[in-house]
Amino acid sequence: MHIYANVESDSIFAYICGMAKLIKRAIFSEAAYRLTQFRALCITGPRQSGKTTLCKLFFRDKPYLNFETPYVQAEFERDPSAFFKKYAKGAIFDEVQRVPDVFRYLQEILDSNTKRGQFILSGSNNFLLQEQVSQSLAGRAGYLSLLPLSYGELKENKLHVSSVDEIIFKGGYPEIWNEKLNISTWLESYIQTYIQRDVRLLKNINNLAAFTRFVFLCANAAGQLLNRDELAKNTQVDTKTIQSWLGLLESSYLVYLLQPWSNNSNTRLIKSPKLYFYDTGLLCYLRGIHSKTALQKHPQYGSIFENWIITEIKKNRFNQGILEPMNFYRNAAGNEVDLVIRKNDELFGIEIKSGKKIESASLKNLIYWQKQQSNSNGLLIYGGNESSEINSRQFTLPWNQIDDI
Repeated sequence: MHIYANVESDSIFAYICGMAKLIKRAIFSEAAYRLTQFRALCITGPRQSGKTTLCKLFFRDKPYLNFETPYVQAEFERDPSAFFKKYAKGAIFDEVQRVPDVFRYLQEILDSNTKRGQFILSGSNNFLLQEQVSQSLAGRAGYLSLLPLSYGELKENKLHVSSVDEIIFKGGYPEIWNEKLNISTWLESYIQTYIQRDVRLLKNINNLAAFTRFVFLCANAAGQLLNRDELAKNTQVDTKTIQSWLGLLESSYLVYLLQPWSNNSNTRLIKSPKLYFYDTGLLCYLRGIHSKTALQKHPQYGSIFENWIITEIKKNRFNQGILEPMNFYRNAAGNEVDLVIRKNDELFGIEIKSGKKIESASLKNLIYWQKQQSNSNGLLIYGGNESSEINSRQFTLPWNQIDDI
């Protein structure tokens, strides 16, 4: 019996958390709902974001198999039919994208049995998993992404947070918070594991030194317009290689590209995307920031704060299953708004400032934006502590209310 059947998901989680030291995840309710709607559920996200723990919470009575384990792969490849007879009543298949043939057999099982919530599939490579799901399990499997901890989740789980700078510096990987680990040591190992294992498995990259240099260069470019030619020049590879490597970082949930917004008007708009990191702790480590004090004094503090705010909004939307695009606005004259989103069918232009006080100049870009988009809302998110309503369509929001968006 599935643990979510006929019981409120919050009650389930409270019961389970009473038995173990677990961090409650905001995505739990959405995942529980999708298991009632689909025959299988795919949960993807970066390594160490908590996917395996979440999967095991839902299927406590079903077997867990990790397809990165050689004997699991061997068992399937030796006799796929016998393998699936053994797990005919459902299972958790982790890192399932490693063995693409699994999806063909899953398709047959899910076509013959339309019961909801039979399997949970998990993986740390979004592109490979999504590609296999779209080819073999379209209409049969739901899809969610689990990112590192959000500020709202830290509050919900009563994990001590002294300031926004602590959250930015620490990042959101659950193990760091749960076990109070040394941040730099953990992240150093994370990067080494990613490059030495994942990159070797996913791409035939011969020059790992160049790829490592590329990862660090991406961190230096976070919050900026993506310049593939400049990255290629500094990494000493061609732009085609840079494009391939960017795809690898995206599919592994290290970075994402924020695309420019367009309303199909005659206004000349920038066409290049912006580069951001899913985890600001990792971003700080790659930029050589090894203390909260160093972060506060860093010349690019504003862009790192901006990265954190935009990623927090992205996390909150993913946790609710919202896949609508997020964009930024910038025209050829240099007028820019950091983020453009739709919420409840309304258009919002969002400006982000790390300062703790609101200056009149902070609203300049929002005023320009709202003149171009007369029915839009303007929101200034800043490093202070007070929210306010400037007028009926223009608001300010402090960093510590970011989970309200």
